[in-house]
Amino acid sequence: MLEKIEQKSMEAAQMTFVVGRRRIGKTTLLRHVFASKKTLYFFVEKKNEMLLCEEFTEEIENKLGVTVYGKMQRFKDIFGYLMDLSKTHHFTLLIDEFQEFHNINSSIYSEMQNSWDKHKNASKINLILCGSVYSLMKKIFENSKEPLFGRATARLHLKEFDIPAIKEILEDNYPSYTNEDLLAFYLISGGVAKYTELLADAKAFTKESILDEIFSENSLLLSEGHNVLIDEFGKDYGNYFSILMLIANSKTARTEMESIMNMNLGGFLDRLENEYGLVTKVRPILSKPLGRNVKYRINDNFLNFWFRFIFKYRGAIEMGNYAYVKKIIMCDYQIYSGIVLERYFLQKIAADENLSAIGSYWESGNLNEIDIVALNEYEKTAIIAEVKRNAEKINLNILQNKAINLVKQLPNYTIEYRGLSMNDL
Repeated sequence: MLEKIEQKSMEAAQMTFVVGRRRIGKTTLLRHVFASKKTLYFFVEKKNEMLLCEEFTEEIENKLGVTVYGKMQRFKDIFGYLMDLSKTHHFTLLIDEFQEFHNINSSIYSEMQNSWDKHKNASKINLILCGSVYSLMKKIFENSKEPLFGRATARLHLKEFDIPAIKEILEDNYPSYTNEDLLAFYLISGGVAKYTELLADAKAFTKESILDEIFSENSLLLSEGHNVLIDEFGKDYGNYFSILMLIANSKTARTEMESIMNMNLGGFLDRLENEYGLVTKVRPILSKPLGRNVKYRINDNFLNFWFRFIFKYRGAIEMGNYAYVKKIIMCDYQIYSGIVLERYFLQKIAADENLSAIGSYWESGNLNEIDIVALNEYEKTAIIAEVKRNAEKINLNILQNKAINLVKQLPNYTIEYRGLSMNDL
């Protein structure tokens, strides 16, 4: 797709916005695709606009072999210069962490819009705008009140490796992997490119070797939560970290979290969901969209693990007492990995079946909890599934009893009850 866009840009200006969470591999992918092309790479750090412009000017002169006359201290001048230059020189301009302009000088977006509209008809620029904060990037390009609304010619949303890809990685690197190894690799990496790469480079493909890699001297993963999130959250990071730790430890209802932290968390939870994209609000399937029976879930497998075991026991980790934390993990592993197993099968069924909706079900007071409900509204079919690590603990008669009220909401549906365990990975 990116190569096709680059070809198009030789004839007419192209503006592509690329989104995806941090560590997903956006920058690596983009720099690889355009490594042999004439490409400018602008990384938008949280610093003074004038300092950024000095760096960008140096990049222009080095990569394009031109001399930029005059000192450009505003990004609008640099972008205007490049739009004008692109009328006679074809090149790719890759701007990474594009959403950070919002914190540096939000007027940059309207200034870019003015320059784009003025020059794009004669330009041959391949403009790639890449960002990690999905909601901000979406707002910049898809909110009708924003200046760049309607200007993008393409959109690319980079996501985690899916389950077949994770299996392929294991098969290529460790063909004797077990289902337990597969679950552990999924539990930590979640298919995120950076974590997958770190584990693969360390040849950590079993549960034991994965934990050894995480809890080793100079492990990059021990500080990952801080590295990824502190700059995002700023001075309020303590409250955000506490909320995420509670969710990771199964305190998933807002009232429960507010009772523990003794403060109103509505604004924090809203930003975690809608601005940072770190949590998802989950309601029982078939419930009303604005129903109050709500739980929160951390979207990222590794960050869920990090807040559950690394941040929570940071005192022991700072002392270097990794054996203590690993012992806690091993005591809790059966229960914790069972929760991740539910997520695995939710993802797998969503990919494998022809569905209109998928989710979980529970009634007020967390009664009659059902792990997976998958619906095909057109064909009137439903899969109701119980997930347990041990297949022998699955009882479909109990599952059918728990589903009585749910099934009443599915008249004329053909119901299939399933038991899913480690044997079905």
